[in-house]
Amino acid sequence: MTVFAGRFSGRNAIITGGASGLGRDVARRIREEGGQIALWDLNAAALDAAKADVGAAHVQALDVSDADQVAEATRATIAALGHVDILVCSAGITGATAPVHEFPLESWYRVMAINLNGVFHCCRALVPHMLENGYGRIVNVASVAGKEGNPNASAYSASKAGVIGLTKSLGKELATRGIIANSLTPATFDSPILGQLPAAQVDYMRSRIPMGRLGMVEESTAMVCFMASEECSFTTASTFDTSGGRTTF
Repeated sequence: MTVFAGRFSGRNAIITGGASGLGRDVARRIREEGGQIALWDLNAAALDAAKADVGAAHVQALDVSDADQVAEATRATIAALGHVDILVCSAGITGATAPVHEFPLESWYRVMAINLNGVFHCCRALVPHMLENGYGRIVNVASVAGKEGNPNASAYSASKAGVIGLTKSLGKELATRGIIANSLTPATFDSPILGQLPAAQVDYMRSRIPMGRLGMVEESTAMVCFMASEECSFTTASTFDTSGGRTTF
């Protein structure tokens, strides 16, 4: 993938779920293109390795489902970086693989807490700071499942549909305030989150992609970095698709 030297010069970004997968790859690229990075993740040990790997200026171990932890992490990160221009919410889990009538309640609640409430908590905490500065880019990672729904993945599908709706609302609220908010709807791509799913579920999702393959993390990273850049200036409250042709809207 082409690296755009200096594209994020002077910009500071928070990446949730930044210790692995898409979050870590986005962090690496923003850093390579001149930005400063703060990584947020639940896995403190993985954060240390990711910090060294991507050259992050700040790391914060927290659970994004806890609003108080998010508020404290926001204060600590702003103090460490001086200002935050970009928020990429990529923290997420898949939850159980089961039909709705058998879906474990605890898994449903946990998926919603991280995938949807977590995005809300982060946006709610960072938007006031962005408003003060008159600039911001917010990228919320949703999923093609949020548009189409995957069988036996009701919690994941519902949570990602919620992220799309939340982002559309947020983007419209901020449309005249210098802050752009969009969501990404990738199809399945090769990442550590696939380890949470049975092989049959991964095979089903691959079969739904017209290109006939899983995505590559670099493909979604490239899209996120455009969404997080100043170049994305007239598209907000929208979704960007990296699904290999799967989605139809």
